[in-house]
Amino acid sequence: MNKWTKDELRLALALYCRTPFGKMHSRNPEIIALADRIGRTPSAVAMKLVNFASLDPVIAESGRTGLGNASNLDREVWSEFSADWEGRLVEASKVIEPEIFERQDIETTRVSEVEIRTKQSVFRRMILSSYVGRCCITGLSDSRLLVASHIVPWNEDGKNRLNPQNGLCLNVLHDKAFDRGLITVKPDLTVSVSPELSRLRDDPFAAEALVSLEGVKIRLPEKFAPAPEFLKWHGEKVFRG
Repeated sequence: MNKWTKDELRLALALYCRTPFGKMHSRNPEIIALADRIGRTPSAVAMKLVNFASLDPVIAESGRTGLGNASNLDREVWSEFSADWEGRLVEASKVIEPEIFERQDIETTRVSEVEIRTKQSVFRRMILSSYVGRCCITGLSDSRLLVASHIVPWNEDGKNRLNPQNGLCLNVLHDKAFDRGLITVKPDLTVSVSPELSRLRDDPFAAEALVSLEGVKIRLPEKFAPAPEFLKWHGEKVFRG
């Protein structure tokens, strides 16, 4: 089999970003589809995803070291994505998931709005994959109630809008509380609750669902841990501490 090209590796890394670690196998329909597209076997594509896994610090620190034989070109492509998540991820996603870029929303007439929704769809798929479809605070697994929440908001940092380390998987309640600065996640990955909520201790629901979160450690993602610098930014700029 010929050596992997950089374009093929970009597609494989984009697929890695949206595939839970436990589904990086040759029976995964998305892996089969990509293999078909680039003329490789599903086993070869699955192996390449696991090669990329060996470059992911979260997976390496957990002991799931992948196959441990990522090539220099694998590392180069990983660095490319890390330097330009939005450009590289969108470019590759257009190939592996063209339907979300071609879909027309009849309620949306502005091209810019379609582009934003499309990129947010890519981000959501990636974050829910990293957290295995569970809220990192409660473990809730109903996707209808889950949000791919930006740590540094979309409008604040264009460079990191699609950076998977700028996301948390939260349920709708805690996403809203996080967005409003009523809770935050500190760089040590524990939750802090705003004093504004602490005054609601006499409200049974608020006490159980929000106030009691103080000091709780979030569930770590399988891939792409939230970056400490983004969490620090949220604690300083958004959190109502």
